[in-house]
Amino acid sequence: MNDANAKPAAARRGRKGRVLEVWRRLKRNRLAMAGLAILAVLFLTALLADLVAPFPSDKQDLENTFSFPSRAHLFGTDEFGRDILSRVIHGSRISLSVGFLAVGFSVVIGGAIGAVAGFYGKRIDNVLMRFMDVLMSIPQILLAISIVAALGPGLWNLMIAVGISSIPGYARIVRASVLSIKDREYIEAARAAGSGDARIIFRHIVPNCLAPIIVQSTLGVATAILTAAGLSFIGLGIQPPTPEWGAMLSGGRGYIRDYWYMTLFPGLAIVFTILGLNVLGDGLRDALDPRLKSSR
Repeated sequence: MNDANAKPAAARRGRKGRVLEVWRRLKRNRLAMAGLAILAVLFLTALLADLVAPFPSDKQDLENTFSFPSRAHLFGTDEFGRDILSRVIHGSRISLSVGFLAVGFSVVIGGAIGAVAGFYGKRIDNVLMRFMDVLMSIPQILLAISIVAALGPGLWNLMIAVGISSIPGYARIVRASVLSIKDREYIEAARAAGSGDARIIFRHIVPNCLAPIIVQSTLGVATAILTAAGLSFIGLGIQPPTPEWGAMLSGGRGYIRDYWYMTLFPGLAIVFTILGLNVLGDGLRDALDPRLKSSR
C-alpha cells in the first residue's frame, strides 16, 4: 500500500521539479519576463476594466467630440465624444477573450485530430492529414473571412472563425510529437499493462506533447488577436459600439490626418500585446527545450 502511494507522490514531485526548472530558466530571459509583465498588466486591466476605466466605454459627450489628449481625457475622445482610454481598456477584454478562447478551441480540436492521426497512422492518418492539408492550402485570414462571411459578424462567430482557421497547425504539431513518442518503452509498458488506446493517448502521450503545444499556443494567441483585429477592421468582426481594437482602428482611419490619436492608441495596444506574446513564446521555447540545459 505504501509503495502504491509512493509512486504517484514521486511522480507529482517530479512534475513539480520540472515546472520549477522551467520557471528558473524562463526568469533568466529578460525579454520573456518583460513579455510576461505586459500580459499580466493586460489581464489585470481587462479583469478590472470597470474599475480602471475613467468613463463607461459607451458614454457619449457630443459637446466634447474630437478632443485631443489632455488631463481630462488622456487618450482623447472620438467622433461621439467617447473616452478613447476607456474604450481601449474595455477593448482588452474582447481581444484577450477572442485570442485565448479561439486558441483553446483550436488546440482541443486540432490536438485531438493530430493525436488520433499520429497514434493510429495508416488510412486514418492519411484521411485526417489530407483534410488538414486542404485547410492549410487556404491562407488563414482568407479562411477566417470565409467562415465569418458565412456565419455572420459577432463575437462568437469571430471566435469560431479564428479557431477553425488555426486547427491545422496544432494538428500537425501534435501529430509530429505523437509519432516521436508512441513507440517508446513506457508506451509499450502501458499497452502491456492493459491500458486502452484512449488512456494511452490522453494519459501518456498527450502530456509529453505539451511543450511544443504551449509554445505554439502562446504565439497562436498573438496571431488570433491580430486576425480578429483584422476582421473587425474590415467590418466582419465585432460590431460597433462594442469597443474592440481593430474596430477602433477602422473607425478612426477616416480622421487619421487631423485626429491621429484615434488610431495611435488602439494600434499601440495591439502592438504591445503581440510583442508581449511573441517574446514570451520565444522565452518559453528556450525554457522548455531540454537541449538548451547544457548551454545555460
